[in-house]
Amino acid sequence: MKAFAEYEALAAQAHGHMCAGQILGLRMALYGLRLLEISDPHGADRKRLVTFVEIDRCATDAIPVVTGCRLGKRALKFRDFGKMAATFCDTATGRAVRIVALESAKEAARQLHPEIASKNEQQMVAYRELPDEAMFAHAWVRVMLGPEEFPGFKEGRVVCEACGEGISFRREVRMENRVLCRACAGDRYYEPLP
Repeated sequence: MKAFAEYEALAAQAHGHMCAGQILGLRMALYGLRLLEISDPHGADRKRLVTFVEIDRCATDAIPVVTGCRLGKRALKFRDFGKMAATFCDTATGRAVRIVALESAKEAARQLHPEIASKNEQQMVAYRELPDEAMFAHAWVRVMLGPEEFPGFKEGRVVCEACGEGISFRREVRMENRVLCRACAGDRYYEPLP
């Protein structure tokens, strides 16, 4: 594990600047690894960890700096729940811990550093100092991961019978005896233009 200042520098580089959300994400990831007893996520333990993030905000850019989990490596999963939370899964032991940032951490930051006028600066300083228990709640959870969720999964691609596009990782939908991609099955985030 690196010194916290090293993680901060890497997070600022990855995100483009340093902010309270970045500090929160770094602390959340470090807490998750500590609870799971994973000490070398970039080395010997790098294939043990899968992380689910629940928000697309600053903290999500910081979490991979600590964990080594990346979308392209299939070890970082995004579930858009709009919550400042992440679940860290140890694939070797089957243990998983979900960590959520406490709303009360913002008030704790105000109380700890009332002399700092900027809310972001106040939270950045406080989030470096507050104990984990004052910033986060955690719960041990079960995450059912199919083989298609793991890094290195390989299986034949199928082709959508409606649009002809290839589909990987068992993401197809079977509807009315047809193999469809999620978009053609009605789960589209975009609308095709004429």
